Amino acid sequence: MTDMIDMANIPKGALHGIKVLDLSRVLAGPSCTQVLADLGAEVIKVERPHIGDETRHWAPPTFSDDTSAYYATINRNKKSLTVDITTPTGQTIIKQLIADSDILVENFKVGGLKKYGLDYDSLKQDNPRLIYASLTGFGQTGPDAKRPGYDYIIQGLSGLMSITGPSNGEPHKVGVAVVDLFAGLQLTIGIQAALLARQNTGVGQHVDVALLDSALAMLANVGMNHLASDKIPPRLGNQHPNIVPYQVFAGEGEQHFILACGNDSQFAKLCEVLAVDWHTDERFATNPQRVANRELLCGELTKHFANQPRAYWLEVLDQAGIPCGAIHNVAEALAMPQAQARNMIVNFTEQGSPVRALGNPIKLSASPVTYRTPPPQLSEHTDSTLAKLGYDSEMIAKLKADGIV
Repeated sequence: MTDMIDMANIPKGALHGIKVLDLSRVLAGPSCTQVLADLGAEVIKVERPHIGDETRHWAPPTFSDDTSAYYATINRNKKSLTVDITTPTGQTIIKQLIADSDILVENFKVGGLKKYGLDYDSLKQDNPRLIYASLTGFGQTGPDAKRPGYDYIIQGLSGLMSITGPSNGEPHKVGVAVVDLFAGLQLTIGIQAALLARQNTGVGQHVDVALLDSALAMLANVGMNHLASDKIPPRLGNQHPNIVPYQVFAGEGEQHFILACGNDSQFAKLCEVLAVDWHTDERFATNPQRVANRELLCGELTKHFANQPRAYWLEVLDQAGIPCGAIHNVAEALAMPQAQARNMIVNFTEQGSPVRALGNPIKLSASPVTYRTPPPQLSEHTDSTLAKLGYDSEMIAKLKADGIV
């Protein structure tokens, strides 16, 4: 699959020359290493022999080559090496790869790699420049450090679900595993910071990112509202805790759209569009007053918007410079001309793969993101990786026969 690509014509990415050993699996860790790979790093994904990353089996749906859509989400631009790290020989292979790696990424339970001699304190002895990045549920320290972490559960524990969903209904999780993905981005930022620090110090360090920490940081202004007032933030559905009107409304026929009046000037324009004088009413003239009288104002807006179709409101609101937008389904979102123009869908057919994937949102002018290879088949690069370490074909055959790779 990868042999079909003319590597000479692919521009070098911002992280070209950086080598990453990826011991992570599922979503959070692999989402980090895919960003590094998209930016040009060489990423070797270590998977279990015959089984691989469990997301390979999270199907349907799959592409025509049986690659699961879930696995394809966060594993392009990587090489797949199968190694049983529970065996001494497998551990030796990992340590050989570590010798010239810049980064190791792992999402095992705290202390889970120590019994294999693959923990940070052990590996930094042989490679002091190694940046060892750990992503766990609760971090390397604290009373819950050894607990396993799952996105859904962390969404609940962190308070994120308590502010998500209808005000008169049960708490909701977000539609995708946002805690996993945000933690992966935080890990990426930490790794890049450690790379910059290494330029000055010559040594690596341990990057420690937790799902819970990331989720708590994601509370942002809502978390700060609590710290400032000691009040427990309510669940407001599609409403904004600090701005009114800033929520979902329905046009004629229950066609939903978003209205986002972020300041008094925009609210005055809205009143002009609706031919009302609410912006001069002391109950609604300023945003704090509108927040205090949220139900009354939004009830009146609901009545007005029900008189015309969504398309009408989107047109007149946009012409007036009032922020608004339709609520798309996924197909409509990906079909937007803007999404197409920004290359947010990547097609790997030229590389001999049926996979289509979501693009990387990072746009660099001089060292752009590249899409070099599709998600690898399990063990696709085992032979070539071991050959670079000095293993000949007979040695590799024995490792396979012994179930080590």
